[in-house]
Amino acid sequence: MMKNPLISLTLAALLTSQLTGCMGQMGLSAMLTKGNLSAVDNRYGRAGLFVLLSPVYGLTATADLFIFNSIEFWTGTNPITKRSPAVVDMPVEAIFKVNSHLNKELTTAPLPEVKLTNATMEATDEETLVMTLTFDDGSQQQMSGHKRGEQVDFYLDNEFIARVSVDELASYSSPAKA
Repeated sequence: MMKNPLISLTLAALLTSQLTGCMGQMGLSAMLTKGNLSAVDNRYGRAGLFVLLSPVYGLTATADLFIFNSIEFWTGTNPITKRSPAVVDMPVEAIFKVNSHLNKELTTAPLPEVKLTNATMEATDEETLVMTLTFDDGSQQQMSGHKRGEQVDFYLDNEFIARVSVDELASYSSPAKA
């Protein structure tokens, strides 16, 4: 039977790669495409070579999506192209504004390194749990969860960030079944 921390770590790794892996320069795939285009000087040969290399294209795209683009997202540099993340940091007028009050330091990679030094939890009433996080630079944040029926609303510094069902939360804390 698997241990709960292992499942949590695996889930976090998968979610991280899913959330960050799809946007990037696709450096390895671009190298393969350049090689394909450089190998033959006509469209028929290039198309034939593409068909023969299709399994390799699948492998390079998968490696880009789940490994190299994730590294690019979190570090600010693609390990294949050695360039900054041109795709995800491209300035555009966004349709959806996720958080217009987000600190500008948090919109570039890599994120500034701030270490958590203390965390305390307090139940302010039967339906509310507040966690205060203190960081090494002296700053603090408060995360709170407010149960409302079968849902829990989460807030970070009094700003709504997520709604989760009680059943879903319970499934995270339950041991995995073999």
